[in-house]
Amino acid sequence: MGPLEGVNVVDLSVMISGPLAGMMLADQGASVIKVESPGLGDIMRFLGTSKGGMTGIFANNNRGKRSIVVDLKKPEGIEVVRKLVADADVVIQNFRPGAMERLGLGYEDVKAINDDVIYVSISGFGPDGPYSHRRVYDNVIQAASGLASVQTDPATGTPALFRTLLCDKITSYTAAQAITAALFARATGKAKGQHVVLAMLDAAVAFMWPDSAMDAALLDDDVNRTPTIGSNYAVTSLSDGHVAVSAVTDAEFRGLFAAYGRPDLGDDPRFSSAGARMQNLADLIPLMREFAERTTVDEFMQGAETHDVPASKVNSIDDLPTDPQVVHNEIFVERQHPLAGTIREPRPAPRFSQTPATVSSLAPRFGEHSDEIAAELGFDAATLRAAGVIY
Repeated sequence: MGPLEGVNVVDLSVMISGPLAGMMLADQGASVIKVESPGLGDIMRFLGTSKGGMTGIFANNNRGKRSIVVDLKKPEGIEVVRKLVADADVVIQNFRPGAMERLGLGYEDVKAINDDVIYVSISGFGPDGPYSHRRVYDNVIQAASGLASVQTDPATGTPALFRTLLCDKITSYTAAQAITAALFARATGKAKGQHVVLAMLDAAVAFMWPDSAMDAALLDDDVNRTPTIGSNYAVTSLSDGHVAVSAVTDAEFRGLFAAYGRPDLGDDPRFSSAGARMQNLADLIPLMREFAERTTVDEFMQGAETHDVPASKVNSIDDLPTDPQVVHNEIFVERQHPLAGTIREPRPAPRFSQTPATVSSLAPRFGEHSDEIAAELGFDAATLRAAGVIY
């Protein structure tokens, strides 16, 4: 059994900021029902690379769930969802503030029929305030939270976006942790159900702050200010590729010189201590560039391994499945999807010794379980389908 075996989740969310949280709960044993609307349903079903009507991005965020398609414009559709949430431990929704209340499915509405429910409301900027009405996507929150500014090119002064949906995923991980905390509080008698309100902006700022704000956190005028650790991050270009390397201590710098085939420079007075290196950057930087230009990735990585230098080659997405450590960790699972064919997915990252998480069932087809779920709720599925309530 997974750690969340027996937990029932109703996932009303779309895209990534909610669905990924629901998928993580499913991987940990929860029963998750994904509710979609007729027509497009979750737009992730149509975005990006696909086969047989199943996209990679939908499969990556919705495995382990059952799908029911319900028309919430019909009173009978609202009644179906009300029956669903009446027995739910968790409800997740990520629509703009007020949308669920207008449907009669807001927190207070659901609490009235299930006061044990943990109801998670995810939005871009929060339920109120000057920006709360704004439509957002991940890149908008990257800009609003300051994350894009952290990526500013020092040469041009131009901020940049992370080329991954960072804020959506940060929000989902935050939501999943908050859900398990709320479940624990309920199980230990600290609370019954509760409303968990989560803004993508809040999650992104909290994620960025511990290191990116190491300078901004201290407010007094007499603070000794230094650049943030991440501001020095850059890849090193070698003769045939790129690596990331960090040499911080004197020992690591001696190892770095040795990895480049110049161990003698580790004892050079210009470079033997941090203070000396800072004073002699004009000599050090050209030397490092010269060494890098004549060193291959394989040569460097062998030297880094031998001399205990923190380093890695820059893997591409295509490199990952054959990377020796990735293979050893058994990160990826390949299996057959009835629509998409062979798919590759990462297993759940945490490995529980007693309650293992699993790569849960394949992402569902649109409305794959509508009849099954309706029948479980006590409805006549054929009648609902004929009336256009479920699809």
